[in-house]
Amino acid sequence: MVRRRDTPGQGIGSPASDAAARHSDNKAMGPARHLGAMRGKPGWFKVASAIVALLLVGGLAFAAFWVIRLQLNINKAPLGAGSSRTEDPVNDSKDRMQILILGSDTRDGKNSEYGTAEDSTGYGQSDVMMMMDISADNKRVSVISFPRDLLVDIPECTDQKTKQVYPAQSGVMINEAMKQAGIGCAVDTVNKITGLEIDHFMMADFNAVKELSNAVGGVEVCISDAVYDPDSRLRLPAGTSQVQGEQALAYLRTRHAFADGGDLGRIKAQQGFLSSLTRKIKDDGTLSDPQKMLKIADVVTQNLTVDDGLASVPSLLTIGNRLKNIDISKVAFVAVPTTAAPSDPNRLTVAEPAASQLFAALRKDVDLTDPTTPPSPSAAPTESAPAPSPSTPTATPPPAYDKALQPVTVANGTGVPARTQEITQAIIAGGFTQVAPLVAQSVSKTAVYYGPGFEDVAADVAALLEIPATQVLPATGVGGVQVYLGTDFMSGTKMGAVALPTDIVNQTAGDTVCQQANPELITQ
Repeated sequence: MVRRRDTPGQGIGSPASDAAARHSDNKAMGPARHLGAMRGKPGWFKVASAIVALLLVGGLAFAAFWVIRLQLNINKAPLGAGSSRTEDPVNDSKDRMQILILGSDTRDGKNSEYGTAEDSTGYGQSDVMMMMDISADNKRVSVISFPRDLLVDIPECTDQKTKQVYPAQSGVMINEAMKQAGIGCAVDTVNKITGLEIDHFMMADFNAVKELSNAVGGVEVCISDAVYDPDSRLRLPAGTSQVQGEQALAYLRTRHAFADGGDLGRIKAQQGFLSSLTRKIKDDGTLSDPQKMLKIADVVTQNLTVDDGLASVPSLLTIGNRLKNIDISKVAFVAVPTTAAPSDPNRLTVAEPAASQLFAALRKDVDLTDPTTPPSPSAAPTESAPAPSPSTPTATPPPAYDKALQPVTVANGTGVPARTQEITQAIIAGGFTQVAPLVAQSVSKTAVYYGPGFEDVAADVAALLEIPATQVLPATGVGGVQVYLGTDFMSGTKMGAVALPTDIVNQTAGDTVCQQANPELITQ
């Protein structure tokens, strides 16, 4: 026989007294089981447990508040404007990384006091353009400045919002790259100029400079003479000053206060400002102080636009964490080598071969402060001439021909006209005096071609330029020897070697530099 349940919820053999003890308020039944353990503990333990629980909940709420707040601050935009990429996305925490840093001249919102909307049409122009290159081992940073007056070729760009296509442009100022198709077009333009593929971008407006300089308590700058620029409203005494807020913005925006009043003096002043800001953040321990970091992060993210890959608080914190331990003497500030443009003396064009040498060094991950230092460990190896074995004699026997009589041509497929003269002079210096240039199509790989009977001459010319023997090839259509330069040989006269102008680095973050005032704006 099945026993009937007299009490709902009480199964066969369920002790009624236990159920009551677990849930009843009747003191005669004893304390509830889940309260017994706590009631047996001393008072101090109960208080401590409550405090710990409160702190944990409060800490999580605080962290959640800041993550949500900072995340909502961030604006984002596409990284490119239609150009195809050949590289996979980088690992932000450990790979070499290039970030394009832009200062927008947009005049909307809080920036309206610096001009009208007509002064900044479309997406606005880039008032500042710098590329920050962080090494894979986090031991060095190169910051490359592009003058806003630099004339460049802008590739075809597609506005990723409207899908409108803008045709390629030739010989226009680089700061116009993002005006029509957005920030991604500026990224594509710099990629085209340098041969690199930028991984991220950060764009800030005028207000970001003011707020950041206020957040760090001012930035120290130095100028040779007292100066006043009525256009930017910058007024500084001679010597060292602390600038912040409006004065910091005026210091970075002025186009006339430094050197000869041109864009290059402005770039050096901006680099000096960033060097000083780097030293201050480093000395104050800002990157290791959560409270200071939150304050700066809040200020920066309110005025920041980034690509999709950086549009999260953890990603931005990863970048900051990578920078916090870098030796400031290894933070190099560089300006793209330029010269006055033939079409307009008030504009600039890249100076060759120095610009190509710089870009080639960047592609090879060279330490600009010490080009003899090997690339960081994760850098891809570059092809170079095979090293001789220990048994190879160092002395080269004289050739069985007269170098001065051998026909050698130089076909320049690098896309850099100055390379023709540079390599021609190197070959002549090696004794081959019968050298002539050839018009050539762009190619990616350098080769030395030779006609029948010129194999030994080709080998010697290749050895002179340190072109690998595997790239010395016979060609029936060549009379004599032809050196066909490719984009893998953009720099120097020895393939695989790095040639850099000795003064390529303007300063490091460890240098304190006093800017030269424009004589026309010096005041008493």
